Amino acid sequence: MSANGKPRPDVIVVTGASAGVGRAVVREFARGGASIGLIARGAGGLDAARREVEELGGRALVLPVDVADAEQVDRAAALVERELGPIDVWVNNAMASVFSPVKEATADDFRRVTEVTYLGYVHGTLAALRHMLPRDRGTIVQVGSALCYRGIPLQAAYCGAKHAIQGFTESLRCELIHDRSDVKVTMVHLPATNTPQHSWSKNRLPFRPQPVPPIYQPEVCARAIHHAAYHYRREWTVGLITDVVLAGNAVLPGLGDHYLGETGYESQLTDEPEQAGRPDNLYDPLPGDHGARGRFNDTATDRCEQWCATKNRGWLALAGLAVAGFALFARTGDRRSG
Repeated sequence: MSANGKPRPDVIVVTGASAGVGRAVVREFARGGASIGLIARGAGGLDAARREVEELGGRALVLPVDVADAEQVDRAAALVERELGPIDVWVNNAMASVFSPVKEATADDFRRVTEVTYLGYVHGTLAALRHMLPRDRGTIVQVGSALCYRGIPLQAAYCGAKHAIQGFTESLRCELIHDRSDVKVTMVHLPATNTPQHSWSKNRLPFRPQPVPPIYQPEVCARAIHHAAYHYRREWTVGLITDVVLAGNAVLPGLGDHYLGETGYESQLTDEPEQAGRPDNLYDPLPGDHGARGRFNDTATDRCEQWCATKNRGWLALAGLAVAGFALFARTGDRRSG
């Protein structure tokens, strides 16, 4: 509620808000009239995201922040609270990646990816908790992927950071349960997505990278993240391939090692040669507005039947029980009449 007793718009913070999945998430919350703190480094993308929020009926606060810097994130959270109001939902989404075999990567590659992709989530979570815990309410959404559980070749730095997020979140969730806190933390595990990531991430390979098919549009993921913010579940998965990867890795991880060792290189590479000296965003943002979608519109889908099923699994289970009960009743009636 606002100070005058009227319902106030939800206050949302999104990291990595200037492009990719984060940009699509911003639009999804803006459609509901939310007030949104936009955290990212790129000025062009932030300004464009702000305009979109306002056009969709929301309110935006631009926060040029590198999530690898904990103090910057803390200051941004305090500014959101002061300018927009108490934070209801914090979405950790910012990421950085390097495409490279481990043997060709550098310690600095691993350090920077870890600082952004893992520690950025830690910094965002800590900032959110400082404001949410005293009020005993709020939701933190950690944007994960199948790579939180299953490492793949050529993305060791990113996979390592995603695994770390998973462990960190599980520990935090246990502590919130112990403290009987009403602050919630959930993870949304995404499939391969058509974002600018594969055009601006640092690449040590001779060919341009691509998401491992099947590829989904970022709006599919944004709808799932928005839903997860308001319908608590420990973890959500998006895309049938995500469910398959998680299940397969739990049962036969060694088979996954061999399968990815044989196929994991070519499935991530196009036949387009990489441009020598292409700029990347590992340390500094690239100029301009890069939007939500990447260059794979021709092969990406904006439909996800698995998501429709998983978010309605309770109703589907009830329907299944009803059908089974009716079948049993009909069978029993047939026996009696016979």
